Amino acid sequence: MNNSRWRMSVLVAGHAVDDLYQGAVPAVVPFFVLERGYSYLAAAGITVAATLLSSVVQPLFGVLTDRRPMPWLVPVGMTFAGVGIGLSGLSDSYVLTWLAIALSGLGVAAYHPEAARLARRVAQDSHVGMSWFAVGGNVGFALGPVLVTPVLAFGGLAWSPLLAVPALVGGVLTFAALRGVHGASASVPVVVGRDDWGQFSRLTVVIVARSMVTFGLGTFLAIWVSERVGGGPAAGAAALVVLFGAGAASTLLGGVLAGRFGRVRVLQVSYAAAVPAVAGVALVPGPAVYLMVALTAVALYVPFSLHVTLGQDYLPNRLGTASGVTLGLAVSVGGLGSPVVGAVASAWNLQWGLLSLVVLPIVAWVAARGLRSPVRV
Repeated sequence: MNNSRWRMSVLVAGHAVDDLYQGAVPAVVPFFVLERGYSYLAAAGITVAATLLSSVVQPLFGVLTDRRPMPWLVPVGMTFAGVGIGLSGLSDSYVLTWLAIALSGLGVAAYHPEAARLARRVAQDSHVGMSWFAVGGNVGFALGPVLVTPVLAFGGLAWSPLLAVPALVGGVLTFAALRGVHGASASVPVVVGRDDWGQFSRLTVVIVARSMVTFGLGTFLAIWVSERVGGGPAAGAAALVVLFGAGAASTLLGGVLAGRFGRVRVLQVSYAAAVPAVAGVALVPGPAVYLMVALTAVALYVPFSLHVTLGQDYLPNRLGTASGVTLGLAVSVGGLGSPVVGAVASAWNLQWGLLSLVVLPIVAWVAARGLRSPVRV
């Protein structure tokens, strides 16, 4: 295996470990509700903790990595992401739990801009290569519930420190594997081109709307499905696995479709399809809800890696900044919509809370209709 493939493999695997802890947050929430009696608003606040600090800090990490490569942020961010989740179940204090989850969000913020910048350089501008990098993150999302549910179902929140083990191991291995990347990445010529902030801003609206849907579903889907079909936490965790697992496969599909039809067209069609799919999650009765979850995953995750490459091509001179926004700020700000779903659910019921999400893919579709393919492809 040559150096580029080896480094890309490390980045893909590391992205999976890092985003495992983003996928772990919605899987942990039902256990906070069961063991501590958190309300819908309190549960949504946990999601905010994972996203608030990350949304503010992540673009700053992007600006820093545009000025100077910082490969060490990749393993360090991954480690903090896991340690925060590991600490979250140790205290009955809501404030301390919130801070532990926020620490995990800070780790995610440190990881993504530098990892995405390195991945684009190592992939040599290949959209397929970046799709694999994005798949790593989506696989991690899918594995979050797979890791969290059996551990906490068996030992309760007191066993949460075990959840930090993948990050501790992955951080050490990633640090060792990427020790020589600094010089390699720094030697790559800087691309000179026009930064199109107008198109990038429009893309950011698309990503925020998409993120609000995925975070809203991620926060409440397990609770909703367990109520809808019975089976307790296991049924809810299965729905999250379908959401994130089908999403991971759809990310690769997005790279293939983009090569044939173009990235902008794929975005527009995907978000149009997401409208009825999201509505179906809230309205379809019984086990058929899993089918609607899968269709929603396809519609929302096909565009995922395309957001990153489009953002980087709209800002060719600021890869770290573009990555910090497309993988960080825009995604994290989306988590702030979860309390709205929680408020609607508390005022009426959870079905109406989920139905309120339908407006968001409409917003994404409208914004995507104004996108055009970047000059630099």
